[in-house]
Amino acid sequence: MKKIILLLYILGGTVHTLQSQVSTTVPPTQYWVQFTDKKNSPYTTTNPLAYLGPRALQRRLNQSIPIVESDLPVNPAYVDSVVAKGAHIHLRSRWLNGVSVKVTSTAQLTAILSLPFVVGITEVGAVVQAPNTGGNQKFKPMPSATVQNKTVSSSPGTQSLNYGASFAQINLLNGVCMHNKGYQGQGMVISILDAGFVSIDTLPVFDSLWAGHQILGGYNFVDEKDSIYYGHFHGTCVLSCMGGNMPGQLIGTAPKASFWLLRSEDAATEKLVEEYNWVAAAEFSDSVGADVINTSLGYTVFDDSLENNTYASMNGHTTPCARAVNFASNKGIAVMCAAGNMGGTAWKYIGTPADADSALAVGSVNTSGVYSSFSSQGPGSGGDIKPDVASCGEGAVVADWNTDGITYQNGTSFASPILCGLVACLWQANPQMTNMEILHAVEKSASKFAQPDSFVGYGIPDFCAANSILGIRENASLENDYLSGLHPNPFTNSMDFVFWSKSAQTVSVNLIDMQGKLIRTESRMLNAESYNTWNLSDLASIPAGIYMLSVKTDEAVLVRKVVKE
Repeated sequence: MKKIILLLYILGGTVHTLQSQVSTTVPPTQYWVQFTDKKNSPYTTTNPLAYLGPRALQRRLNQSIPIVESDLPVNPAYVDSVVAKGAHIHLRSRWLNGVSVKVTSTAQLTAILSLPFVVGITEVGAVVQAPNTGGNQKFKPMPSATVQNKTVSSSPGTQSLNYGASFAQINLLNGVCMHNKGYQGQGMVISILDAGFVSIDTLPVFDSLWAGHQILGGYNFVDEKDSIYYGHFHGTCVLSCMGGNMPGQLIGTAPKASFWLLRSEDAATEKLVEEYNWVAAAEFSDSVGADVINTSLGYTVFDDSLENNTYASMNGHTTPCARAVNFASNKGIAVMCAAGNMGGTAWKYIGTPADADSALAVGSVNTSGVYSSFSSQGPGSGGDIKPDVASCGEGAVVADWNTDGITYQNGTSFASPILCGLVACLWQANPQMTNMEILHAVEKSASKFAQPDSFVGYGIPDFCAANSILGIRENASLENDYLSGLHPNPFTNSMDFVFWSKSAQTVSVNLIDMQGKLIRTESRMLNAESYNTWNLSDLASIPAGIYMLSVKTDEAVLVRKVVKE
């Protein structure tokens, strides 16, 4: 089984732990080398331009995010010492503080493990001969595939764009409304982590991206080179959902956004190293200043069954991918992940990185809003509501990589980018908001926000409603109570927020788990027209998972989703 959450295809995923022992047999191709620390590094938090681009720093400044140790690259002296033992560095991760290496002997591994700053080594690229099943099982056709290349007219009404067949999937999310307001992704940067981008440099659906200099660049983390226009067509389809522009046939949800194209997935294999490729690609996205990440990849099962993930590891903060999503979110990036296409299998659950605490995991519905039976289900093993929301992934209109036209495909691979492009438009409309405020507004606008389930989560978002929610939040200090400055989220030991009370009133703050159990409650009598800082401390003992922070006033109940790491 495989991982790409391709609309036509079924995926897989994985989890693992670091080990401090090395096999005495002929080694696999690649290993993960975990470092202990970043001591004596030439990099400092006071000179971030040495390792982060100006746009990355501006994103942090906009959201009051400090430069911390996890931003520092791995210590180059440690890397040089590993190379001196005969290893080739495949990639390095500042967030996870380690390197992926290729070696040729167990003696090299033993020498690397003996280094005082190496805490452990893990196999991530085991060479396993997959059984010959007569076809590429990673890209198994999904059931209920729809007719390709048919012509569908868009619905009547006032529109700023000629959507053609793509009207229904955008209108389902009330994205036409956002486009009509002029928000089409201008000034936003989206990073796509995928398996390849075949023909993006030649297909006419992307002509406007090239003409507008909206393809910012790319990198191939699988093969360690700049070439990205090969590997697989999956990323081509994903990009078309957001950046496609072929009037009368296909319009993407963010046709005026700019894009980084990053290949982290090797479609021919399923190895644990692909999770680390994903981590490196996410870190690259951070460093070049991406606002949003979309990934339509997921990991549960690998070629080497010893590397497989389990449902227990889908807890939001264990796998390399999930950890990287949470790091990216803490750096101010909004991350969208396809939930997976395992709903009709024995596994049925989401994969990683969709399980991540801070990811907006996207499930699939058809254009009528009906749940797609293949769409992976929740909850996460930690009790998180997953998927978080749903978008059109059944009969989705995408670019046909074989022709100059369009095709219809099934899979959460397409539900995620269709929604992701509109997240970029929503943030464009509300640049003063943080990444998590944007994602919370998307959830709050969704059709099942009051009664989420394990099939579509909070439901189908309404992006114009989300825009209104954010507008109310921005202007609330003029006439309403409001809550702001919630930090940190995810939290570990405590959290802080600011509450503006318009009138003199008693306000109750409650922390509630997803089963409705009251975890913490506090009440205060507040003065009229006053800012009040709240600190909920001593939270280290409560279990990791998702909670609701409820602030009850005389007039309303304000609710925010918070995550305990």
